[in-house]
Amino acid sequence: MAPPGVTGFSTLRARSYVFRLPLFTRAVVGIIGLFWLLSLQDVWDIRQWGALIPDEIGFGTIYRTNTFPLIHLNLLHAIMNVLALTPLMERFESEYGTLTSLALFFGPLSTIPAFLYLILEKGILHGNTSVMGASIWVFLLLGMEAIRTYRTNPYLVIGTHHVPTWTTPLVLVLFVSALVPNTSFLGHLSGLAVGYLCGMGYMRFLAPPEKALRWVEAKLKLLQILPHYVSVDQKTYGRFGVLPSTGSSSGTPLGLVGSTQRLGP
Repeated sequence: MAPPGVTGFSTLRARSYVFRLPLFTRAVVGIIGLFWLLSLQDVWDIRQWGALIPDEIGFGTIYRTNTFPLIHLNLLHAIMNVLALTPLMERFESEYGTLTSLALFFGPLSTIPAFLYLILEKGILHGNTSVMGASIWVFLLLGMEAIRTYRTNPYLVIGTHHVPTWTTPLVLVLFVSALVPNTSFLGHLSGLAVGYLCGMGYMRFLAPPEKALRWVEAKLKLLQILPHYVSVDQKTYGRFGVLPSTGSSSGTPLGLVGSTQRLGP
């Protein structure tokens, strides 16, 4: 049994970490929790409403490409995804800002993986497997981190073998698909592929312009009125571009966050 002092220290660190979470990360966790609570009632089937279902995608249901990461199958699914997502999202927001995170994750960093999944699932395999859950964001962010790590530490040395570090989240996708029931291999792979592209800087054009962000922040006085808001001028590593690229600061790479997250029924 751990000494009381160690337990108290760990609890204190955990509380401090939670209290320091930036605004967008808090909002995402809160929305995931809210959608789970809404899923408990029987009047409105929120999973049927918000999941990414290939045969249900049309002009009037395009919103599904943004809602599916926020909806989960059950409480365990939601908790495991939140635990995996929170440190990755916190790092992203602290580095690139709250407005940027909002614009990207409720925009192209949801819709592009969603459409890639639809192409693979319906266009190529002619299937109709629905997916939901924030694990697609987890693998997207892991892909970005893997490219960053690869630039500073290209290989993992295992015995006499040199394994490229960028392959680590790809191996994790395979393990999760093999060991965790009802996961979507294609969904996770779609998120990871977009994460790799972001990490290599190919999707930098999707980032909202800094001038516009500064104008919105100044006009609405967001830094003054919103607690835990991360402004353009408060980011951890400065600003080269909104998405990581070859010119961005490497910092200290996060360790890969593994979980038994589920993406899809």
